[in-house]
Amino acid sequence: MMTRTLKLGFKNADGKDVNILVADPKDGITKVEAVAAQTLIIARNLFASTGGDLISALDPVVLTQDTTLLA
Repeated sequence: MMTRTLKLGFKNADGKDVNILVADPKDGITKVEAVAAQTLIIARNLFASTGGDLISALDPVVLTQDTTLLA
C-alpha cells in the first residue's frame, strides 16, 4: 500500500522548523499550489507554534511511503 503526505515546512519566530502534514494530497499537486497554501497560512496566522508565529516558508515536498504487510 502506498501513502502520500504533503509536507508544508515553515520557520517560526524562534528560527525553528515547523511542519504541517496533509494526508493524501490531490494527485498532481504543484509547487505553486503548495506555496500558495503556505503563503495563506502565514498571512492569516492560521497556526501557532511554541516558538511563535510562522514567519517564512520552506520548500514543500510530497512524501511517499510504501507499506507491505507481512504474510
